[in-house]
Amino acid sequence: MTNRRNFIKKATIASVAVALNPFQAESKENELGIIKSKVNKPIVLSTWRFGIQANEVAWKVLNNNGRALDAVEAGVKVPEADPEERSVGYGGRPDRDGRVTLDACIMDELSNIGSVGSLEFIKHPISVARAIMEKTPHVMLVGDGALSFALTQGFKKENLLTKESEKEWKDWLKTSQYKPIANIENHDTIGMIALDANGNLSGACTTSGMAFKMHGRLGDSPIIGAGLYVDNEIGAATATGHGEEVIRISGSHLVVELMRQGHSPQKACEEAVARIVKLMQNRKKNLKDIQVGFIALNKNGEYGSYCVQGGFNYAVCDATGNRLIDAEYYLKN
Repeated sequence: MTNRRNFIKKATIASVAVALNPFQAESKENELGIIKSKVNKPIVLSTWRFGIQANEVAWKVLNNNGRALDAVEAGVKVPEADPEERSVGYGGRPDRDGRVTLDACIMDELSNIGSVGSLEFIKHPISVARAIMEKTPHVMLVGDGALSFALTQGFKKENLLTKESEKEWKDWLKTSQYKPIANIENHDTIGMIALDANGNLSGACTTSGMAFKMHGRLGDSPIIGAGLYVDNEIGAATATGHGEEVIRISGSHLVVELMRQGHSPQKACEEAVARIVKLMQNRKKNLKDIQVGFIALNKNGEYGSYCVQGGFNYAVCDATGNRLIDAEYYLKN
């Protein structure tokens, strides 16, 4: 009973201290033994195995007290520039017409947003998306308009169809069968979310989309609220996989709103996947035909991930190192 009275007394003193002098609240709480959990910052998360290399570049920015926005842009540009990566940027597989079209979006701590869709001939769509965010009154440009804007901003026009991708496309033309397969590298976006040393969040998402898609198809990646969402008061989330299913539930926005309601990043991702599963079942679709994965990060640097079926992984980099984690998943059989 004495211990309980002492605890109540200490808590009351702390509350009064906050009310009378909020600037000394933290030190007073420490004196009374009421310690807040330490925020894990800076930290960066990204989707899939190529996130390891992307995180390394992003971490250099974050570790030098850089802005999360600069970190995520620099990070995702790594796979965008790699001709060996077949689902992002240069080297991305073409649509069914043999044209490489790229999608990307970016969002900062002030809710500034930029997006580009069906962009051809520009290796770094994420930087075009940022230019749209910072230099135009708009939030999204697509197709020829996006290309025209990029060229006025000094971006270099170049052929993005590699020999390997062209060969795959010509082989595909022999049958022209189109059925995306879960966890095959024909639809895998890199999404990246980061919390910097100043406690600010930003995110980026970029992809070449599903291989051999219909020309003009857009998935979730360039859509703010679907492929990516950031709320600097709460957290950030990004998605990968079959974009049509992510769009159906405004997936990344849903994850962030669930965190606002008190869910941990892990539980928020699980709930978002549960909604996708329910809608698939309502439409009598086979879950084994799709994959969707979410990663999420809150203001405390806590993170989580969940996906429809096994095979999705994500990279995490903080002061303890850079590592690849296999996400938990719903479909066990």
